[in-house]
Amino acid sequence: MELRRFGFEQCGSFVLLLVSGLLLLPVMVSSIGVNYGQIANNLPAPENVIPLVKAIGATKVKLYDASPKVLRAFSNTSVEFIVGLGNEYLAKMKSPACAQEWVKNNVQAYLPGTKITSIFVGNEVLTFNDTSLSANLLPAMQSVHTALVNLGLDKQVAVTTAHSLAILETSYPPSSGVFRRDLVDCLVPILDFHVKIGSPFLINAYPYFAYKANPKQVSLDFVLFQPNQGILDPGSNLHYENMLFAQIDAVYYALAAVGYKKLPVHISETGWPSKGDEDEAGATPENAKKYNGNLIKFICQKKGTPLRPSSDLNIYVFALFNENMKPGPTSERNYGLFKPDGTPVYQLGFSINDAVGNGTHGTSGTSDVQPTPPGFPTTSTGYLSISSAKERSHRLGFFSACLSLMLFKLLL
Repeated sequence: MELRRFGFEQCGSFVLLLVSGLLLLPVMVSSIGVNYGQIANNLPAPENVIPLVKAIGATKVKLYDASPKVLRAFSNTSVEFIVGLGNEYLAKMKSPACAQEWVKNNVQAYLPGTKITSIFVGNEVLTFNDTSLSANLLPAMQSVHTALVNLGLDKQVAVTTAHSLAILETSYPPSSGVFRRDLVDCLVPILDFHVKIGSPFLINAYPYFAYKANPKQVSLDFVLFQPNQGILDPGSNLHYENMLFAQIDAVYYALAAVGYKKLPVHISETGWPSKGDEDEAGATPENAKKYNGNLIKFICQKKGTPLRPSSDLNIYVFALFNENMKPGPTSERNYGLFKPDGTPVYQLGFSINDAVGNGTHGTSGTSDVQPTPPGFPTTSTGYLSISSAKERSHRLGFFSACLSLMLFKLLL
């Protein structure tokens, strides 16, 4: 069935998901998450985003800020939120007073109407190789958690941070996964913090970068969750049919190597661009459809990884929209499941019968920040680029993986 264009001039009353290709069973979709980035000047009003989130079966949304418009719009829905504090505010958040004021105005103010379940403090801080930034990360996390304790919110709102997969020194085969030696001393106190407060370890993982870096050596079927012979990890004797699961297990092995075997891992970002420049191999609508569609199917089937088959996959797809103001190569602006007008970029295997409209197009909502005192952040550009600064790290992190994959295939 053809996907109907979303209109923003008149309200619809119902969003209906029809099964077509993917087995999107309602009981299975509770763990789907999506990243809601807003670096664009043509996005729909947050009220009109609600049916889009529901259309993909998502019950969790990750923001890179604490946009008042978004948090208010989603009040009294069943959607759970992770809100973000950007890297540029870590130094200020070291102050317990500043952290408490931010939490009061950007989290407590929206509870319990809006289900805010977590705050991620900083994005991929350790792989920026900025010692002052890294030094501020844990103190900022601790101050935010203390603020939650003081406000009686620590039992319902967790504190964490998101890391690039490039914090791994070795990622392939998964059983050899270890953290970068230069980051271990900084990571261990953060891991202690996670254990103490019971929050998950967040990783941003993009198999796309492995394929883009070595399209002739890396199997496209392997990174797109398509049928393939897979690979056998000689260290664990576990069989892997896709790269993302291999990456997740590499993180679990790295955690175990430093004594944190039981710490849960959540994937805070993963996705595939539908368009790219000439040198961005694989960035096509068809590949993006396969990656995200197959990923959602795996999530709905509640399939764990080979190392953790019974663990829930807590994965946030990147991203909800194409964002026209993001800098960098063409792919940066084309990770969205939806275009700004609400039409899907590609078919995921289900159709939307109707939608809600009657809103105006806007920017990221940064002008509506009355609840927050001057000098405190509600928006952040901490994730401005996936593939410029980050890609260099991802390529380095995957270099050994790609070589090992090539060599291992020769042995099969």
